Amino acid sequence: MALTPTLIAILPLAVWLYLFFARGNFWQLHEEPIEPTPLKRWPRVVAIVPARNEAETIGRAVTSLANQDYPGEFSAIVVDDHSGDGTGDLARRAANGCNANERVSVHSASELPPGWTGKVWAMNEGVAQAAKRAPDYFWLVDADIVHAPDTLRRLVFRAENNSLDLASLMVLLPVRSFPERLLIPSFLYFFLMLYPPNWVGNPKSGVAGAAGGCILLRRAALDNTSGMASIRREVIDDCALARLVKKSGGKIWLGLTRSSMSLRGYGSFAGIRDLIARVAFTQLRYSILLLLGVLAGLFVTYLLPWVLFFAFPGEAWLAVDTSIAMMAATFAVTVRFYGLSWPWALTLPVAALFYGYATCLSAVRYWLGRGGQWKGRAQASLKA
Repeated sequence: MALTPTLIAILPLAVWLYLFFARGNFWQLHEEPIEPTPLKRWPRVVAIVPARNEAETIGRAVTSLANQDYPGEFSAIVVDDHSGDGTGDLARRAANGCNANERVSVHSASELPPGWTGKVWAMNEGVAQAAKRAPDYFWLVDADIVHAPDTLRRLVFRAENNSLDLASLMVLLPVRSFPERLLIPSFLYFFLMLYPPNWVGNPKSGVAGAAGGCILLRRAALDNTSGMASIRREVIDDCALARLVKKSGGKIWLGLTRSSMSLRGYGSFAGIRDLIARVAFTQLRYSILLLLGVLAGLFVTYLLPWVLFFAFPGEAWLAVDTSIAMMAATFAVTVRFYGLSWPWALTLPVAALFYGYATCLSAVRYWLGRGGQWKGRAQASLKA
């Protein structure tokens, strides 16, 4: 039987029906709504900030940590991962400027041992230092994020109130430049499609995800595993940590916030391309079959409906128009989350094409021994 536009259009329609109704409502974004009330005892927390060559942002990041209005005992450790730009000194200067020298300390990481990725080793060093203070929670935060003063209080309250072992927040990425407006909302959209928060928080689901810029981790939950050594080779360390905690019986949660913001701007297409390429092929477990499957999936899901719309006007209109409407409607929620106007919701196919290109580049870099590039390190090569 010959393939007609109607038969072809059924395939993307089936995909969009699944994404719209059966993928954990990933597209229905909800910002962290909880309003903390006083606890009988606020747990002791130590923030761990792995930092490598973060001179541009470390001062503001440290200041936001020093200004947390957390009612309990709180301190922070910046782990200087062999920075060559004075990151450690700038962190100390920022702490001194906030009169927080007792609250914020800087630890110089030891040499990176074989078999570890850089960030995980820095986090491991921080955990070892923080454990001396007997905290109830570790707060793993990136060195390029500014947190609202009530961020920690809200996270701890949620963790205590819901008996969570890991609570993570996806912070707001900037959308100032044209490349950011075109591609950053889709970054969040695709991430939540992979890790629907409703599934992440469901103990019966095998999906486990986290956003590495802001993770509150119960120390007892980490003690129930073999610690950071369990994920020492991982490039996508945040999701690996979430899987580790969930597999050990821990309860995890993933949320969104616009109150904490990334300071790392991506003013060029090349910057966003490298952001994607750093982890895309790792996400596919370095499999060429999965790569081909993803490329086919991107085409069928995001491009094929528009190809049919323009190539066969008026044919299969119900299936084609329904697919396009679902695509735009689901993405429009993310677009509005970023404060952009609704026409940006029609750009998802362009973003999907760019992500396909960046994923191919990620594979090529891995095959050339330059996979997982970050701060001068090719970390994905450790998976070989």
